[in-house]
Amino acid sequence: MTSEVSVRFAPDREVSLSPKEKIGHDDARRWLDEQFVALGAEPMRASGKVLIGDKVLAVAAAAGAAMFERDRAWAERYAACVLAALGRDVVRVEADTGVLTY
Repeated sequence: MTSEVSVRFAPDREVSLSPKEKIGHDDARRWLDEQFVALGAEPMRASGKVLIGDKVLAVAAAAGAAMFERDRAWAERYAACVLAALGRDVVRVEADTGVLTY
């Protein structure tokens, strides 16, 4: 089965990734945590609680389309971590609207 993560930043700006790397669930969550902090992502909930789906969205939004286009290795790592952390084969991240579908 093909694994894919698509990340949309605007209706006409989307990146599709099919990572080959397999990452363990814990390593994926750790990497997303690190990126959340490194990119200065903001919690989406007023309570400050950050769910894994929120991190997936926040990291994509904080990185922006330029990071995904400029650093393909980082983008592939992001996609592999998203799939592993969520335990899914296909994920759609709409950074522009804050919608995560899998």
